[in-house]
Amino acid sequence: MPVVRAERLPVAIFITSFEPGGTERQMSELVRRVDPSRFEVHVACFHRRGAWLARVEPFAASLEEFPISGFHKPSTARELIRFARWCRSRGIAVLQTCDYYANIFGQTGGALARVPLRIASRRDINPGRTRAQLAVQAASYRLAHQIVANSAAARDVVVAEGLNASRVLVIPNGIDTDRFVAARRPRPVRTVITVANLRAEKRHDVLLHAVQLLVAAGHDLQFQFVGAGPLRGVLEREAAARGLSERVTFLGHRDDVPALLAAADIFVLPSENEAFPNGVLEAMTAGLPVVANAVGGLLNLIDDGTTGLLVPPCDPAALAEAIGSLVRDERRAWRLGQAAQEHVRTRYSFDTMVRGFEAVYDTAPRMRRLSSVQMSRAAPRL
Repeated sequence: MPVVRAERLPVAIFITSFEPGGTERQMSELVRRVDPSRFEVHVACFHRRGAWLARVEPFAASLEEFPISGFHKPSTARELIRFARWCRSRGIAVLQTCDYYANIFGQTGGALARVPLRIASRRDINPGRTRAQLAVQAASYRLAHQIVANSAAARDVVVAEGLNASRVLVIPNGIDTDRFVAARRPRPVRTVITVANLRAEKRHDVLLHAVQLLVAAGHDLQFQFVGAGPLRGVLEREAAARGLSERVTFLGHRDDVPALLAAADIFVLPSENEAFPNGVLEAMTAGLPVVANAVGGLLNLIDDGTTGLLVPPCDPAALAEAIGSLVRDERRAWRLGQAAQEHVRTRYSFDTMVRGFEAVYDTAPRMRRLSSVQMSRAAPRL
């Protein structure tokens, strides 16, 4: 397809890296699926590495790395100036930043470059940041024209932090429903799976405690932990200490998650906070009954008792009881999975997500006209 730069709107999407993760998955698909006849998509990152880099590179008009190792180092200021120049040199009309660090760095550089439309994001709800970190993030939001949250729960947190609700738009995560098995039949529950990076807030330790309770109750189950992360060694040792090494398998990062979900019987997510978890969305699309904590965006995604089961957070006994109830009633497990599948397929898709972002991008020409007076003034020398 010939490149006609004059007719396409230059858009820059800034993410941390291409390591597997929820935000990286969503933004990689956005880069791949944005209409190339209308938008010229450039990609900026802190680290040009990760399993999904190869998925993005063929679809990016350019891909530039701006490596930093801390906001207080002199080299960060140099990278910030270089990023602003990069935006100016490519005539970026829309800048979208996709996580905490990208928001702070990218929105500052985008404001310095006077990018006409600057979009920040909120994709978590309770990340455990300090008051100072939240203040810095709030400052980055003030530099943005629009903040996009991936769930109503994330939007509500942003508003509670003091941002005007009119500036926050919800665009839910999307999913490629064609990648997942479309139909199931009732069958005995034997395999329980969780897909999440092995980080503290995902609370795999709570799930291990629940597994111990289920085994003690006589349930013959196998558990698969899918995902990489810094706590893998700690969790493997805890599983061994609880006598669960024969019951729990740590599979690490996998690119065949749809096949793993198709072979599993229940999906569990024990996270103590979530905005809009991709793992749950994928499990529901695959027709799996989901047991998760009643927190954040899960309250919007799962109708307790209809499309899944919600339990109190950090309560291994409640988690074990919910899983056990589905083991004892396979037809109920099947009904929950079928209802979840229908719910996701009719409400969420990558196409819906991409169209949502494109609608925001389409406001850039108007923003450019509104700022034409300011843009005509002498810009700071970069």
